[in-house]
Amino acid sequence: MLKGLLRFIVAVIFILSGFVKAVDLVGFSFKMEEYFSPSVFNMPFLEKFALLFSIIVVVLELFLGFMLLLKIKLKFTLSALIALCIFFGFLTFYSAYFNVVTDCGCFGDAVKFTPWQSFIKDIILLAGLILLFILYRKEFRKKDEYSSNTQESSGKFKYYILGIFSLIMIYIMAQGILHEPMIDFRDYKIGTDIKGEKEKINKNPSEYKTFYSLKNQKTGETVNVDQDDYIKETKYWAEGSPWKIEEGKNKSVLIKEGYKSEIAKFKIDDPAGMELTEEIINAPKAILVFSYHPKDVPADLLQKTEAKVNAQKGAVIYGVSTIPNTFKTIKNTMMDGTAIKTIARSNPFVLVLEKGKIVDKQPAKDYIK
Repeated sequence: MLKGLLRFIVAVIFILSGFVKAVDLVGFSFKMEEYFSPSVFNMPFLEKFALLFSIIVVVLELFLGFMLLLKIKLKFTLSALIALCIFFGFLTFYSAYFNVVTDCGCFGDAVKFTPWQSFIKDIILLAGLILLFILYRKEFRKKDEYSSNTQESSGKFKYYILGIFSLIMIYIMAQGILHEPMIDFRDYKIGTDIKGEKEKINKNPSEYKTFYSLKNQKTGETVNVDQDDYIKETKYWAEGSPWKIEEGKNKSVLIKEGYKSEIAKFKIDDPAGMELTEEIINAPKAILVFSYHPKDVPADLLQKTEAKVNAQKGAVIYGVSTIPNTFKTIKNTMMDGTAIKTIARSNPFVLVLEKGKIVDKQPAKDYIK
């Protein structure tokens, strides 16, 4: 009874983890790109395969999780899940210890974990899987699991269920890759009031305090002092003081968590650096065409998208990209590439706002149809 309950809980966790990533595989691939980037594992040559790796990881999570739920090939399933969990554990520990990827994307955008929380979750799952392997080890020795007709029918039924589940998940994953996620867990879902979110952030901002790393030039002693104490203690900065700030070792520490939202990164500037965010979120209607990889956009697709956008009368229209000359017939503006990827899963992508509220969003290839 207890081992059955434990098996159910562990299986459901893997299925849920796989599902929230499956609906938004492109978003998960962006997370994989972070791991391959020079600042983490320094394997940029693998970034172009990020989507493929994402599909493999998610398929393994879903398939193995459902096999565990149905008790199909338990020895193989548990062994594979243990190996997968060790792999995840390595990634999350690396992220946490070196503080390089602040959100592993374990549950996509549905549930956010800090790197250490993700690592602890992986260790608990690993312990649960090892315990299940021990508890079910006697069943591994059964050579003729489906010796009777009843057992054989039951076994075939499980594989039919697994097949149906696989087809459903393939459809969901394909929708997310070719169009938009069928379930949107992001802060930029349709109906989001960007203007309202901005107001909440401004009313309740996060507060940070800077800590200086100081070294005594005479004794070699080092201390960490927050910005307030640094100002109060004249010995640290008075003329002739032996204390000097160590370059590159200062830290900004969060001391009060404010209102959290990805909308905080919604900041659009013109090529000269003038911010246009307020104009856009206050406009009766604004149409934004996003591109996070401008060089990868087919010229004819961009041309058709610009033509359709320009036909919309009375709307504020901007092209938002990472370089200033992406768009030919609409005004070019700039935005951080990571922030664009949070909004747009396709390249290019169209977002429609009415008084700062998202009323429509879709890949450009769907928008021009």
